[in-house]
Amino acid sequence: MVAAFSFGTQIIGGIAGYGTGLLMPLILIPLIGAEAVVPVISLAALITNPTRAITFWKDLDRRKAIFVTLCALPATAVGAYWFTLLTGRDAQILIGCLLIVMVPLRYLLRRLRVRLAGPGFAGASFGFGFLMGATPGTGVVLLSILMAAGLTGTQVIATDAAISALLGVVRTGIYAGFGVLTWNMVFLSVLIGAMATPGTLTARWISRRFTAEFHNVVFDVAIVAGGAVLLLQVFK
Repeated sequence: MVAAFSFGTQIIGGIAGYGTGLLMPLILIPLIGAEAVVPVISLAALITNPTRAITFWKDLDRRKAIFVTLCALPATAVGAYWFTLLTGRDAQILIGCLLIVMVPLRYLLRRLRVRLAGPGFAGASFGFGFLMGATPGTGVVLLSILMAAGLTGTQVIATDAAISALLGVVRTGIYAGFGVLTWNMVFLSVLIGAMATPGTLTARWISRRFTAEFHNVVFDVAIVAGGAVLLLQVFK
């Protein structure tokens, strides 16, 4: 079940350009609990992000990747440690709210078209670091930051992957160090990561037949509905 759903999310992520981390909690939370979701997705990303960074290596903006990583690193560590202190109920509320908020946030960031440089770029990177350590599916925030810093196209894809891979090592290490990453969770992470290549190839085939706008609408509806369901389960 996890493999099939992961394959589907990789297809959606490959078409929309983001969102795998936002969709996986919808099936993982009922199976392993909300407190285990972020560590599992974090470890799975250590498989998918390096592959993506290597694939687009020529387009990687190394200076911006290093700058964002250094600015976000302390906050990522703090966010990851804070997540280890949450109960299962608190984690589910956090993830449910995040799923609902991320959709309008993506449209807001795109509409504002803010240009980031210097202190603003550093501050945005620091804030992203905390979100990455504490929650899943924050890729849309990093993508928006990189585009606001002047990156476009495959530069965004490559730099995003490199930053996520480097910060992912830190947060996964913290989860493992505090005992929230078990061997069963490691198995699930590897299973999710293994679906990246076939899912991406399928997404490339599908994207030639449907518009990206259509998939984004379906994707946004699924995220908001999933977040609402998670919150209803908590307060029911």
